[in-house]
Amino acid sequence: MAVWTFGRSGFLALTLTVLSACSLVTGRVSTDDGEVVENATVAEQENRRETIWDMFENVDDPNVTVEVNRFIWIASLEVFDFLPIESADPFSGIINFGYGTPPGGGTAYRATVYVSDPSLDARALRVAVATRGGPVSRETTRQIEDAILTRARQLRIRDSSL
Repeated sequence: MAVWTFGRSGFLALTLTVLSACSLVTGRVSTDDGEVVENATVAEQENRRETIWDMFENVDDPNVTVEVNRFIWIASLEVFDFLPIESADPFSGIINFGYGTPPGGGTAYRATVYVSDPSLDARALRVAVATRGGPVSRETTRQIEDAILTRARQLRIRDSSL
């Protein structure tokens, strides 16, 4: 029984030592004012969390994090490579393409792609395609979405095999 008590108190002492050492780790951090502080402790580098449960909150700055699937994004650019890009915003997940004619085609198309989620899923992709006369059929839009998703899966497979 004495060995068990000694082991428990030794484990507790080791745990407290490790946790207290975490506050001694220093580094370089910049404050909200843009001032760079050298030798800031880990506690100062964190986002001033109040409780342990604050660690599990999503506190990512939406102006810094990108919440789109990169494979769908790249596949969309590849599928619509014949269209000029008017605007692309990876933070909101929207790519606007201007009018362009596909190789071997006679009709000019324009498209808007919305990637709404970081998952590689059909629900994360919305495509709107139109001609100068109006929107294309739903079947054509679905075929384009399938082409983008197929290419995105190919890109993911190629990336995972590296």
